[in-house]
Amino acid sequence: MPRRSTDRPLLGAHMSIAGGVQTAIERGMKIGCTTIQMFVKNNTQWRGKPISESEASEFKRLRSESGISPIVVHDTYLINLCAKDKSILRKSREALKDELDRCELLGVEYLNFHPGSHMGQGESEGIKLIAESLNLIHAQTPGYKVKSVLEATAGQGTALGYRFEQLRAIIDLIEEKDRMAVCIDTCHILAAGYDISTEAGYQATFEEFDAVLGLNRLVAFHMNDSKRELGSRVDRHEHIGKGKIGKKGFGFIMNDERFRNIPKILETPKGEDMKEDIVNMRVLKRLMAKQ
Repeated sequence: MPRRSTDRPLLGAHMSIAGGVQTAIERGMKIGCTTIQMFVKNNTQWRGKPISESEASEFKRLRSESGISPIVVHDTYLINLCAKDKSILRKSREALKDELDRCELLGVEYLNFHPGSHMGQGESEGIKLIAESLNLIHAQTPGYKVKSVLEATAGQGTALGYRFEQLRAIIDLIEEKDRMAVCIDTCHILAAGYDISTEAGYQATFEEFDAVLGLNRLVAFHMNDSKRELGSRVDRHEHIGKGKIGKKGFGFIMNDERFRNIPKILETPKGEDMKEDIVNMRVLKRLMAKQ
């Protein structure tokens, strides 16, 4: 397993794979990440160039040397596991299966994805289709160690997963429940109506999460402030402390001992030099109480 210093927070950002999957590790090392998120193929295409054994070996070598762990992969944006169009549904299932294959080859722990958008079929039908898709994909990938991670959404349009009960309803229909986990995007849940900007709201949100899903299912945070207000159902990421969550809300997460060993990953806007990631990580670190 990769070496990781236990006295540093598990903090990082989404890293580009331009130049090969191993470059995500190199970029993460450059700005001091202890965890990262990445794609495993072009995020706007159904199919991608296969990852060679040599690329996988180099990825694992760099990861071991860097100590960056765990690693979260985000699926490509085209995938919709409850698509109304049968062709899109088939392609989505094939694509997610391919991404699980890639994650397993690289030894990555988590494949994160939005549950899906029902496109007018209704929430109940959408939930059933998502579970059906995952059960089919899991049956094709027996024994895989990589977890299938449902991301809590803002509920924009017909997107599912904006209530904890919807995530639970999906998991309840999954045959291999031990393969399932959940990622909380801070921007998304605020937009969905969970007020994590106040202490009372924060405590209530995670009490509800624990009651509905169980904190043991939570494996990652996307640390994004929100441009839009509580309950807006609009997904617009903002830099830490510059949006409707504010530094106080992120301080609750950074100082919550229950989440000490859960990766916290930025998905905020940035340029190629990643200076914005450096600033945002610095802000988050400074929110941590002195030990």
